[in-house]
This record gives sequence, C-alpha cells and structure tokens, in this order.
Amino acid sequence: MDTGPIVAVLSASDQYHEVCTEQLRKIRGPLLTCWPVITEAAWLLRAYPRAIGMLLSSLDRQPFELASLDQMDCLEIAAVLARHEGLGMQLADACLVKLANREGIETVFTLDRRHFSVLRLAHGKRFRVVP
Repeated sequence: MDTGPIVAVLSASDQYHEVCTEQLRKIRGPLLTCWPVITEAAWLLRAYPRAIGMLLSSLDRQPFELASLDQMDCLEIAAVLARHEGLGMQLADACLVKLANREGIETVFTLDRRHFSVLRLAHGKRFRVVP
C-alpha cells in the first residue's frame, strides 16, 4: 500500500477519499507497507494530528502489515532508484518495489499511476495498479 491511498482514506476532504475507502473495503488479506510510506503519509497529514494518530494505531491490526526493511535491502532499493532516476521516484516507491519483489506481490494500491504504470517487477511483469 502506497502513501496516496493512506492519506485519502484518513482525510475525508481528499478528492480520492471515496474511491480509496471503497477499494479498501474490497481488498482481502493484509496490505503490506513500510516505514518510508508511513513517514511520507504522516508528513502529508501533518496538519491533522488525529489522522496521524489513527494511522499509527491502525498498524497493529488488519488490514495493514508493516514490513521490515534492513541494511541488506538498501542496495536493491538504491538500484531501483538509480534505474528509474529520470522518473523523480521517491524512496517510499522504491521500497514498495523492493518489497513487492521480495514478497512476490504484483498488485499495488496506489494513486501514483505515473510511476507504477512504468515500473516493472524483477521478472519484468507490470504492476497491477488499484484502484
């Protein structure tokens, strides 16, 4: 799960709130995300401390699963960023690509079609982007 849908779900005034909330209801299984995504979401929600509190308190239960990244992952994350340098890709997106490759995930819940429609998984397959 990328930053955009997290922010949209937690902010009723977000233009994508309804579509992301509806998509969240349809998704089965855990939504894997990582600290760079949470950090980015918290920064975007910085004017809404209550939303940040809701975000952090939701990480210990479904539907979220917070995946760990460690120093062994840094080289691969750096390689993703270098490979897509012209896209202006952010660290959170590169971390999601790394996690998708590591965990065998092909679907990403994101509003960032600009990046994720271009990015490929390690085996060359495109991401399935929802919503």
